[in-house]
Amino acid sequence: MLNYNKLQNRPREFLAATGLTQAEFEQLLPAFQTAYDIKYPPERTLEGQTRQRRRGAGAKGKLPSAADKLLFILVYQKTNPLQTMHGLQCTLSQAQTNYWIHRLLPVLQHALSALAMQPERDASRVAVHPLTWEGAPALAIDGTERRRQRPADGARQQEHYSGKKKAHTDKNIVLINEHTGKVVYLGPTVPGKTHDKKAADEAAIVYPANTTLDKDTGFQGYEPAGVLTAQPKKNRGARP
Repeated sequence: MLNYNKLQNRPREFLAATGLTQAEFEQLLPAFQTAYDIKYPPERTLEGQTRQRRRGAGAKGKLPSAADKLLFILVYQKTNPLQTMHGLQCTLSQAQTNYWIHRLLPVLQHALSALAMQPERDASRVAVHPLTWEGAPALAIDGTERRRQRPADGARQQEHYSGKKKAHTDKNIVLINEHTGKVVYLGPTVPGKTHDKKAADEAAIVYPANTTLDKDTGFQGYEPAGVLTAQPKKNRGARP
């Protein structure tokens, strides 16, 4: 069973599973606990009813501690597994896994927001977002894809089929602060077949003046006004 006690002393696996170091996890945990208690007050049951007995009495849940709950939702966000597979790791049914995902995602979002670590979702506000200004404005842009269930509709199947991944995917444009490694902006979800440059153009991101922006070949031709872009060139090497 996947739980915090088993993983906390395995830093390499912990980072691979959650995307956070142990120190970063410990920084996030109090804010997560506070956000959870605000959204789901301790004096209320899971169904929102007034408790008839003290919290913690009765059968123990599969995610008993705040650390287990945070680990559960971070692993789901980082690895993007099928709900059935994620449930098997935590000895939960698919229905229970779905329940906890929808219960914990808003809590994680509120915790990140409280710590000023939540990526901007409004492209027009990137230029004024605090995460952008941690260091001189030096950003990197990329398109991230994740697998999704194949749509039933034939037209949507074509839209979401990524020739690069050889699978049906969703895509998001992300901006990374190159000084901190933090995600500054998370764009809207678009079909995986959408070209990176097209997705960036449609997002209409507003950058601070004189921003430096690293990009790969998927963004060739993407030249926002007032931004100094840099695209690495392939080293073909000397041919015999």
